[in-house]
Amino acid sequence: MAFRSALTKTCWPLLLACLLAVGIDVAIAAQAKSKSRLFAPLNLGLLEGPDREQWQKPDQIMDALGIADGSIVADLGAGGGWFTTWLARRVGPNGLVYAEDIQPQMIEAIGARIQRENLLNVRTVLGSAQDPRLPRGIDAVVIVDAYHEMEDPVTLLKNVERSLKPQGRVGVVDYNPGGGGPGPAPDERVAPEAVIAAASKAGLQLISQHAIPPFQFLLVFGKGSSSPVTP
Repeated sequence: MAFRSALTKTCWPLLLACLLAVGIDVAIAAQAKSKSRLFAPLNLGLLEGPDREQWQKPDQIMDALGIADGSIVADLGAGGGWFTTWLARRVGPNGLVYAEDIQPQMIEAIGARIQRENLLNVRTVLGSAQDPRLPRGIDAVVIVDAYHEMEDPVTLLKNVERSLKPQGRVGVVDYNPGGGGPGPAPDERVAPEAVIAAASKAGLQLISQHAIPPFQFLLVFGKGSSSPVTP
């Protein structure tokens, strides 16, 4: 009995240490996997290609969301601010753009762009993976080429929904799951049906669905009491 007690006292700390080490390894691996989904700031130049306007179709996206002069909008996962610039021009001096990202390096890049292009109607916001930390009273939130990077889209979209005006809109633009284009690998892409399901859990209702050929889709959502889907 004494031997068993001594053995227990000797082995139990070792067992705990092993379990702790395994837990740390799992947590680190999960964190690394999560971080690997984010677009690397070192590759920002890839987002500035001369042909991006042709395939991204920013005017079509903003028209579908009703973004106009004087609108208050947010660009989630803004990266280096390519789409932010388009928003700033559309809403004009009477409007306001919140450029949000969860990576400090991206926020720095947007800040440099604001100064370089004299974008006086843009404010940067350092958000988190679950909460973009937007103020209330937003007319439209756009998530362009960033939804597939989200760790917890339902929680994030719940926080987005709270920031919207009663008739506010959310636009999700991402790459078709079939592949093609300059976007992520096929196994990292998200089907529109999955986006719609997550948005529904977050209290958002699909308003309209659009093709952005040749590579992308656009989903427009409103608060749960918004008008039904249009073809």
